[in-house]
Amino acid sequence: MPEAARNVLKTRVHNADVLAFIESFAATDQKRQDSLDLIDLMTKSSGCPPKMWGASIIGFGSYHYKSQKSRQEGDWFLVGFSPRKTAISLYVYTGASEHATLLEGLGKFKAGKACLYIQKLADINQAVLTQLMKTTIAFLRKKYLN
Repeated sequence: MPEAARNVLKTRVHNADVLAFIESFAATDQKRQDSLDLIDLMTKSSGCPPKMWGASIIGFGSYHYKSQKSRQEGDWFLVGFSPRKTAISLYVYTGASEHATLLEGLGKFKAGKACLYIQKLADINQAVLTQLMKTTIAFLRKKYLN
């Protein structure tokens, strides 16, 4: 496989219907309602409409990045989520150590490297989530869009 082909992300933005995706993918009424509420919250926080990224992620806004550690580069969303079966994955956190204090007061979640997992939206403080998203968006815009 050519080097350039190995460095291309498979998750890309496309024009599939976001609401149709939620209806078909969110396994419970709770996940469907939480997904609709997250769309509203993320649209307001980002100022960007929801778009499908890959098969199961709803993203808001975008930026182009080039990795400093590899040859990988591509486009990615500013914030997003996926209503997966086991948990809702929130892509709203940079994972940067200087942003760790933003997680205080968020509520009940599990953290991955740069992803947060929640069972339901009611488990987290939406004001804290909004501040977390705004900080993440500002960080990404400063780093990649200036």
